[in-house]
Amino acid sequence: MKAARLNRLFGTSGNCFDVAIDHGMFNERTFLAGIENMKTAIQVIAEAKPDAIQLPPGTAPLLQAIPGKDRPALVLRTDIANIYGNPLPSVLFSEVIDRAVEQGVVLDAACVVVNLLMLPNQPEVYRACVRNVNILKRECEIYGMPLMVEPLVMQDNSKGAYMVDGAIDKILPLVRQAAELGADIIKADPCDNVEEYHRVIEIAQGLPVLVRGGGRVSDQEILSRTKVLMEQGARGIVYGRNVIQHSNPKGMTQALMAIVHDGVTAEEAARHLG
Repeated sequence: MKAARLNRLFGTSGNCFDVAIDHGMFNERTFLAGIENMKTAIQVIAEAKPDAIQLPPGTAPLLQAIPGKDRPALVLRTDIANIYGNPLPSVLFSEVIDRAVEQGVVLDAACVVVNLLMLPNQPEVYRACVRNVNILKRECEIYGMPLMVEPLVMQDNSKGAYMVDGAIDKILPLVRQAAELGADIIKADPCDNVEEYHRVIEIAQGLPVLVRGGGRVSDQEILSRTKVLMEQGARGIVYGRNVIQHSNPKGMTQALMAIVHDGVTAEEAARHLG
């Protein structure tokens, strides 16, 4: 069944756009902008018909309650971490929800996703993430559930909350580790120079790589960057705040879908924004 679930994620073009609306899982006030009302947020995005929507177990039923068979697939967020605030808590953790893959099956998920976090001077968080991936991998094999691993290199939080490190020499080994641990899909950050992203694709050993969107940027930047990343060999994107915090989330979803699936230019895609 793993192949069938993957087919629900990757459209006829072979690519995927997964809209992340799982930010409320992490107990960080600033993450809630644009998703205060989850039912409305999910309905707006679902109407734009991305390939998937990424949700935690508590709000995933809102997506699956949408009638019809053409709603976006569910990507189930399976882990919780407290690493996003500034300052960091005195004790950090990263834990997987109980019976994560079973919950994914019950919720009719097409995939489950888990972090592989690398924070400066926080080896115990990294160790917990490796343990989480290992636990999920075997369960995913038993149930035929695709496993998306999110290797995420973070900067020191004193520089600002939730700051990712775009240094490609740090991204590459963590992406490769995710592949070696058994990921079926890699969800990775863009590097500082997006023209080098083909190196991330190569190090993933043939696995489909979906690129994270990161913090909110201008329409021009997100559309142009996405076009370059797709040309570098990415199989799609996983964007959250650049969609859900946009004044026209439906239009932005459609614009990004045009780049991911139809290969249009950033300028052509921008027409969807009106």
